[in-house]
Amino acid sequence: MIEVFATNITTEGKAKKVLTQIEEAFPDYIANFDLEDCDKILRIETHKTIIDTKSIIRLVNEMNGQASLL
Repeated sequence: MIEVFATNITTEGKAKKVLTQIEEAFPDYIANFDLEDCDKILRIETHKTIIDTKSIIRLVNEMNGQASLL
C-alpha cells in the first residue's frame, strides 16, 4: 500500500526529523520526501499493514508542519 501527502515541509533538516519520527512510530513504513515537487510530497509505503493516514497527519502537525492526503 502507498499513500501520498502534500506537506509544507521545505528543508532537508525538517524532512529528516519528520522521517525519523515516522520510522520510530511506524517501523513497518518506508517513508521519503520529494521536496523538489511543488506539493513537497511525503510518500509512505508498507507491505504489512494499512497506513494510518490520520496518525501521519497528526504527527506532522505535532512537529509544526502540515500534511494532507492526496
